[in-house]
Amino acid sequence: MLAKILSSAVIGIDAYLVEVEVDITHGLPTFTTVGLPEASVKESKERVKSAINNSGYSFPADRITVNLAPANIKKEGTGFDLPMALGILAATRIISQKVASKYLVLGELSLDGRIKPVNGSLPMALAAKEADYAGILVPFDNGREASVVKGLSVFPVKTLSQVVAFFQGFTQIKPETADISAIFDKDNEIESDFSEVMGQEHVKRALEIAAAGGHNMIMIGPPGSGKTMLAKCLQSILPSLTFEEAIETTKIFSVVGMLEKGQALITKRPFRAPHHTISDAGLIGGGHIPRPGEVSLAHNVVLFLDELPEYKKHVLEVLRQPLEDFKVTISRAASTITYPSSFMLIAAMNPCPCGYFSDPKHECKCTYPQIHRYRSKISGPLLDRIDIHVEVPAVPYRDLMGENGSESSAQIRKRVTAARAIQSERFNRTKFYCNAQMSSRHIKKHCKIDDASSRLLQSAIDKLGLSARAFNRVLKIARTIGDLEGSADIQVDHISEAIQYRNLDRRKAVI
Repeated sequence: MLAKILSSAVIGIDAYLVEVEVDITHGLPTFTTVGLPEASVKESKERVKSAINNSGYSFPADRITVNLAPANIKKEGTGFDLPMALGILAATRIISQKVASKYLVLGELSLDGRIKPVNGSLPMALAAKEADYAGILVPFDNGREASVVKGLSVFPVKTLSQVVAFFQGFTQIKPETADISAIFDKDNEIESDFSEVMGQEHVKRALEIAAAGGHNMIMIGPPGSGKTMLAKCLQSILPSLTFEEAIETTKIFSVVGMLEKGQALITKRPFRAPHHTISDAGLIGGGHIPRPGEVSLAHNVVLFLDELPEYKKHVLEVLRQPLEDFKVTISRAASTITYPSSFMLIAAMNPCPCGYFSDPKHECKCTYPQIHRYRSKISGPLLDRIDIHVEVPAVPYRDLMGENGSESSAQIRKRVTAARAIQSERFNRTKFYCNAQMSSRHIKKHCKIDDASSRLLQSAIDKLGLSARAFNRVLKIARTIGDLEGSADIQVDHISEAIQYRNLDRRKAVI
């Protein structure tokens, strides 16, 4: 007796189809799983047996062989429990193989037959739609997540007996539906607003430019100057996620099991701020069974690294590839996995170990060798990949007590959104969506400058010793400043302001 149930598994953040083949023959009672199953998949035989018996069905006392095809890819996770159980029930003629073959099935079984949620149901639902299946059966808690895939019937199920009755035609399951507009409207509350930040107008301007062009940024200032608060406020001026961006981000969170219970989509840009003790695998991704790291969890959002020199140097160096390529490739002996990692890096650091170098009101007790060692933890190639460098001085008393309120995040966000709309039109036939992602070819096309701007930029390069990568960064920032002002061409004042945001290049010329 042979039966086939269609299921799915995930590689990276994309799903592929898996045929769960169940063959039952006469012989000594055994349960064998083949097809490169990991430990959690091998253990499923005990869960499947108990769930079938405790749901009121007979578990066959025969030789059972389960094959997970394709057999050349390692299978992990507990999502094959339900397909295995249904395969056994189909092979023993309790349910119809013809009916079961119309659906993709996934779910973990408890010993009493309840169906528990699994990771990756969104990419699996997308795979079911691409394969043109009638529908997908998912655990009840995964129903809202999978229902955002339009054109696919999503049936949330709670127990094994409910699924069996559904396949037998004795009961109906109402498909889960999602109102995408309502989901996006629900989660638009702003936690931190720029109107709450006193002073630091030049830093707010730099953050506005960073948000408008998707630029990486580093803030240098003494303790208590507001670097962390300013970074958290950045989230409030970023444009809303598009549906495509929300799907991409949600797929990553779904694969690692970080979606909240009943959450359909991530519509609000998360703020990822890992501690400085994080490992390189935690930041970039990896492990025995590869999984996304913080740079991928920050895809389409913000990655904030506070006290940047406190991170291990080799951990910071692994940021080079994702900052340049907007993706992370993790190679293992058996496979190579690529995760998306198009994020905005916002970093903060003190100017020296004690934090008070160049502060007029506090004495710095650090020697120049100490300052040099402190800053050398951040390599030149990494700094080259950070577009905007800005100083964040201590806030003076008159600004702290200022009665005139600062500009709100809503007002800044309108300008940022307008600038992003210009960039969206500019890059509508490319894979880019903001100025920071332009390659050298696109910089030559979209960042042309006049003679006055060229002379100013040449002078800056000669004095500061800018690298070719830093030169491109200045042009990208100038292009974003022009977009914020609605200017079709880059003006000399745009170049002048962009040069001011290479603060650490100026410091290297002095120290």
